Amino acid sequence: MTRPRTYQTEAIIIKKTKLGEADRILTLYTPGLGKIQAVAKGVRRPRSKMAGHLELLTHSQVSLARGRNLDIITGSQTIDSFLPLKTDLWLASCGLYVIELVNQFTPDQAEDEALFQLLLETLTSLCMSDNRAHSTSSGQALLLRYFEMKLLDMAGFRPHLQACVACRQPLAPVVNSFSANSGGMLCPLCAGQQPFAYGISVNALKVLRFIQENGYDAVSRLKISPSLARELEAVTRHYLRYLLEREVKSAAWLDTLRDQLGKPPSAGEPETSAVEAER
Repeated sequence: MTRPRTYQTEAIIIKKTKLGEADRILTLYTPGLGKIQAVAKGVRRPRSKMAGHLELLTHSQVSLARGRNLDIITGSQTIDSFLPLKTDLWLASCGLYVIELVNQFTPDQAEDEALFQLLLETLTSLCMSDNRAHSTSSGQALLLRYFEMKLLDMAGFRPHLQACVACRQPLAPVVNSFSANSGGMLCPLCAGQQPFAYGISVNALKVLRFIQENGYDAVSRLKISPSLARELEAVTRHYLRYLLEREVKSAAWLDTLRDQLGKPPSAGEPETSAVEAER
């Protein structure tokens, strides 16, 4: 079947690269085509009519024409500019972290509408008033952990959290260990055979399980302490770094920015109890 020479699609712009003096290569994540790349000609010129519709962290309707190597963007119209992400440095950094992970974990042209919806809902949630400009918000920290866990699931790297990945026995409510190269948790006996496994508190494991098994509405109602937020972040960051075999650039920027702002990720809120996380 011959493909049409022109087509339209929704897209979230997740990466842009300069091309020549006035063009850009844009990486778009779409609901029906997955991740695609296309050329936006003249978009870097001051008078470009498309430029504002093709910025990073923008949800747009894009018109394209088939090209020999890369398709050409012929028109665009903003659906949602996610304005809070463009006007708040911290939120912008969170958004850039999210789209970097999508870019790194997805192959080209692999349709995944569920992942598109996850990305769209995550960016929308970052713009919500109760998440804005608050590195002190436990809800924002949980939103990033929720996104990471669901992305890992969709990408085929769901961590095993219910039983020991070595002996297959259920995990007792004690300090167990996470092993990135084993893809999940190890009981205290098996952890001794994995030199790079490290201990995770009972509460952290329960919250990770809760995130893995529930939707964001339920996860967003959890309250976590600064120490628990840091522990959860360390676990997911470690696993992502192992899978990608490199540091996530925007994660390092998030850490630097948080230090400059002088704010912990979720200060002033009570730690989630093990019982609350299991509900």
